[in-house]
Amino acid sequence: MTPREVLALIREKEVKSVDLRFMDFPGIWQHFAVPAETISEETFEEGLGFDGSSIRGWQAINESDMLVMPDSHTAIIDPFLKHTTVAMICNIQDPLTKEDYTRDPRNVARKAVNYAKSTGICDTVYMGPESEFFVFDDVRFDQNEHEGYYHLDSAEGQWNRGKIESPNLGHKIRYKEGYFPVPPSDSMADLRTEMVLKLIECGIEVEAQHHEVATAGQMEIDMKFNELIKISDQLLWYKYVVKNVARSYGKTATFMPKPVFMDNGSGMHTHMSLWKGGDPLFAGSGYAGLSDIAMYAIGGILKHAKAICAFTNPTTNSYKRLVPGYEAPVNLAYSRRNRSAAVRIPVYSPSPKAKRLEFRCPDSSCNPYLAFSALLMAGLDGIQNKIDPGEPLDKDIYDLTPEELKEVPQAPSSLEEALDNLENDHEFLLKGDVFTEDVLSTWIWYKREKEADAIRLRPHPYEFCLYYDI
Repeated sequence: MTPREVLALIREKEVKSVDLRFMDFPGIWQHFAVPAETISEETFEEGLGFDGSSIRGWQAINESDMLVMPDSHTAIIDPFLKHTTVAMICNIQDPLTKEDYTRDPRNVARKAVNYAKSTGICDTVYMGPESEFFVFDDVRFDQNEHEGYYHLDSAEGQWNRGKIESPNLGHKIRYKEGYFPVPPSDSMADLRTEMVLKLIECGIEVEAQHHEVATAGQMEIDMKFNELIKISDQLLWYKYVVKNVARSYGKTATFMPKPVFMDNGSGMHTHMSLWKGGDPLFAGSGYAGLSDIAMYAIGGILKHAKAICAFTNPTTNSYKRLVPGYEAPVNLAYSRRNRSAAVRIPVYSPSPKAKRLEFRCPDSSCNPYLAFSALLMAGLDGIQNKIDPGEPLDKDIYDLTPEELKEVPQAPSSLEEALDNLENDHEFLLKGDVFTEDVLSTWIWYKREKEADAIRLRPHPYEFCLYYDI
């Protein structure tokens, strides 16, 4: 919609409030609302002011004023709020220079797409994230000076087989056996359908929904792929819808990568394809039907994978998922079918239009604007420098000898390792001024000090099991 069409929608639907949303640096949606009658065409040109110093990772207190610039194309009537509300995603600008703010994640993504076009390699970048999540019935957690704990519960959890539920009707899902069971074992089919209907109401195309592998309410709803910025916007709506529908059912949803010990974590396998002039660039006659351009893109992604994990897997909890034995893609290799490889080439369809790469490392704790931009920049670097990805990993990883396994590079095992790799390997992200030095240094500082160090300094509950009697 144009700004004028947004104003017409406000009048037609008798909208009471306009919600202005933007993404903070780590990756949480923020918002503030204004009365609908205060919005005019000038609002889209001049923006609205707010305090940027209160947003994580942004401005200092002495330079706090910032502008939100509503993007009229993103206008959607919020399906949850009591009073009719139009929500719009905003870009962030400096009020003095009117320049786009370098630490605005959506600005980074816009620059990444523009850079891709400027190279002449492609004119369209598609991303297709497969976001997984958990829905629990109850969650409690705390951390202070004298205690630290968490407690999760789900009626589906195998640990509740012996619980007195007056009556306990069984049908608890066994560990790692939650993939595709029908009701009553899958107790949340209606809840997922409600999520799907709300997503469709928000203009988001959905391809499928199902229960996932883990025992306790792990799920997946697949959106149709879209252009990089649009799918990033839609992923924010996706998380918003999932959390609010779960809450309306008296449940709680989380996109935390590994909340349940000894069962599968939640990933966000991300499909990528590049197009030019309406033609798919990754289709060819090579391995798995790939083109040379696709192979070079794989080479770039694998070369820089340990660095881009700092954006695609940006939490300490992310690396509790990236461990062998839980279908996690810990091997920095590529394959047409091997799901333990970081890059997979799906072979469901022979159509050239379906040819794409699937980077399996990411999880939904990421900031999609930054994660997808980093993935794109790594692929472009591979294409520009014709980076050879080496031989595919088509063997069963469990059949490899220890000597063969040593030859396969591994994904980072911690957030600290990923940040170290980003610090040492980031030149490819600076091309086209997509990621600035300021963005990278702030990201590394924030993740180290606010998250990695915060975890490192605190006793872990299991340390008491290991060491209390020493």
